[in-house]
Amino acid sequence: MAVLSKLTRKPHNDYWKKVKEINTLESTFELMSDQDLKDKSQELKQRIQGGEPPEQCVVEAFALIRETSERVLGLRHFDVQLLAGISLFEGNISEMPTGEGKTLVASCPAYLRALEGKGVHVITVNDYLAKRDFELIGQIHTFLGLTVSLNIPGMTPEEKSKAYQADITYGVGVEFGFDYLRDNLAQDFSQKVQRPYHYAIIDEIDSVLIDEARTPLIIAGKTEGSKGLYNVCAKVASNFKQDTDFTFDPELKIVTLTDDGINKVEKIFAIDDLYALEHRTLNHFIMQAIRARILFERDVDYIVDEGIIKLVDMNTGRVMEGRSLSDGLHQAIEAKEGLHITDINKVNATITIQNYYSKYPILSGMTGTAKTEEAEFQKVYGTEVKVIPTNKPIVRKDLPDQLYLTKEQKYQRIVDEVKKSHAIGRPVLIGTTSILQSEQVAVYLEKAGLTFELLNAKSVEQEVRLISLAGQKNQITIATNMAGRGTDIMLGEGVKELGGLHVIGTEKHESRRIDNQLKGRSGRQGDPGLSQFIVSLEDDLFIRYAGEDIEKYVKKFKVTDLGLINEKQAHKFIERTQKIAEGSHYQVRESNMKLEGVVFEQQKVIYHLRDSLMMTENTIQFITRQVDGLFEEVIQDLLGEGDIEQQDKKRTQYLLEKISIEPLEDNLLEQSQIDLVKVLREQQKKQTEVLMSCPFDDESQVKMKRIMLMLIDRYWINHLDDLTRMKEGSHLRSYEQEDPVQIFIREAFQLFTEMFKQLKTEVTANLIQLYHETNANNLQ
Repeated sequence: MAVLSKLTRKPHNDYWKKVKEINTLESTFELMSDQDLKDKSQELKQRIQGGEPPEQCVVEAFALIRETSERVLGLRHFDVQLLAGISLFEGNISEMPTGEGKTLVASCPAYLRALEGKGVHVITVNDYLAKRDFELIGQIHTFLGLTVSLNIPGMTPEEKSKAYQADITYGVGVEFGFDYLRDNLAQDFSQKVQRPYHYAIIDEIDSVLIDEARTPLIIAGKTEGSKGLYNVCAKVASNFKQDTDFTFDPELKIVTLTDDGINKVEKIFAIDDLYALEHRTLNHFIMQAIRARILFERDVDYIVDEGIIKLVDMNTGRVMEGRSLSDGLHQAIEAKEGLHITDINKVNATITIQNYYSKYPILSGMTGTAKTEEAEFQKVYGTEVKVIPTNKPIVRKDLPDQLYLTKEQKYQRIVDEVKKSHAIGRPVLIGTTSILQSEQVAVYLEKAGLTFELLNAKSVEQEVRLISLAGQKNQITIATNMAGRGTDIMLGEGVKELGGLHVIGTEKHESRRIDNQLKGRSGRQGDPGLSQFIVSLEDDLFIRYAGEDIEKYVKKFKVTDLGLINEKQAHKFIERTQKIAEGSHYQVRESNMKLEGVVFEQQKVIYHLRDSLMMTENTIQFITRQVDGLFEEVIQDLLGEGDIEQQDKKRTQYLLEKISIEPLEDNLLEQSQIDLVKVLREQQKKQTEVLMSCPFDDESQVKMKRIMLMLIDRYWINHLDDLTRMKEGSHLRSYEQEDPVQIFIREAFQLFTEMFKQLKTEVTANLIQLYHETNANNLQ
């Protein structure tokens, strides 16, 4: 589904050859004046936009950026940074450990691609990093005559349009995706802010394209719902028992009512069949209430801040400001917490991460951890992973994981380790997987009389200060995944001599990549450091993905008096469980991608129709062609029938009445098939001629465009709602020995075909009404 880059994939040897050529040019560029460098930039731009392939300008462009960076920022690119930049330029993923200067790496390929004049997007995982890179690296590009901009939430459409016109645009990935969705809800082409996609560099690309890929981007409109029903369903769900009233698959995170649960709901609400069409809404509310209770944990998946539910990004540990769950799930959580029920988010537009980034002809990115997911990157996005050597050897010591039987034993061991390092003044960073866990660790340290700083989504305003302190002597920092990505912890004076930063992981993540990100907070640029994970069998990872095996394995494990499991056995168990978790997540992403791919293909049809309508100068003529096509559909349906059944006659009669200007003949459908088709062909031709010749004024043209856009959006939004309900129950089909994806594809197509026919019928009816109004006005 991704647009595979056609760029030639070159081995590292060729990259190193180019780096040597760049180094050869360094002395030449050092002798140039500032104006000479700016003139050189203009020369490269003219050559590339004049037709010279940018691939032939790599050496000169990279040498120019290196010299400019040293003059403007005092930062000179290492050879390995140039190597990584060449990899990015060619549309690859550069795997680089923490502290290797990924921000500076992006300056070279972003510059060279920007010279093509088609726009470059440099994408980061949060606003803070986007602003930092814009303000820092932007100075290099501005010096050389390029325009640089920042795309962040809260900007006006005018500001965004200007930002997208810049040569290089920095921003957070989801904001680019939301802008795409907003553009496709625009009522006029002039309201769109984006231009055609060209080239993107994604920092922490595995986080953006893998970890965030499970959650689609959604723009929702507010609609009132039955707020009382949310509270009732929350109360019902709170009394339900797992495995009695409902089952829960922890790997796939699927909740299903049992027969007992269904009977209880039917009894409580005095209904006969929960799955009857008229009770579809109640069924949905009940299921959302159970999901809110089972799938979403306070201070893990969300926090409550002044009576407001705020979602937490599990991958970054940050609050997702302004984001809310759609389809009533957010309201179900509010009801669970006893809060004020807000209006429901009804999906107006949606796109998956995979489908959005497939729009870029050339996609590249950087991360410290990508090789383990290379197969998925190649399959979904058409990108290869290039492992870039470090500038200096990594001397950090990564000690073997320690696995304990209980959480209590684990936390006691963590406290002991913290005490040892703290006794000699060595800074310690304790990594946790959630706000709740970070607060649990804090309780143990307090009991031990240790002073620490706590960094999580509740203390985000102190992030910069706490990160700056984390590498100082005597410092103890407890942090969620906020400190795991995109943060360089600088060592304080004398800390190197103490062995560098000591990183302790308190739980294994469901992805080994995120573990490696935490380790990478220590030992940057050849600094010393130490990392170790101290975990327990009671951790969520093992309960969720190895729950049924734990009792069996415990009998085989060799365990010390303190509850420590033999190192070799522990390693195999942890590795096996993480691989199961990663495989489960991949299956979910793959399944979602297939289902959402169906929606995306339908969405492309709708968005193309909207664009065509907005771009047309003669709206009436454009719509008349749609009318003509609808007539043809009716005729083709009739040609495909044998004898027309009474039910089909009624449906056809209704449709023809909606799309015909003149009244239908009496007993039209009683005629033979041949005569009926003949009459309809004549009426089709006559109706097209009448509509084309009608003197619609400019006001009518504008009115019809507005009506058709409104109808397209209304029908599409309702269709999305239907597809969501369809996807919601698609997993149940697998129990019937049927491929749920194939069933969804077939049923979604049927649903779309019917929706599209209804849309065209409604548009036609409005056009006919406008025709009669215009004729009536002309007769007056």
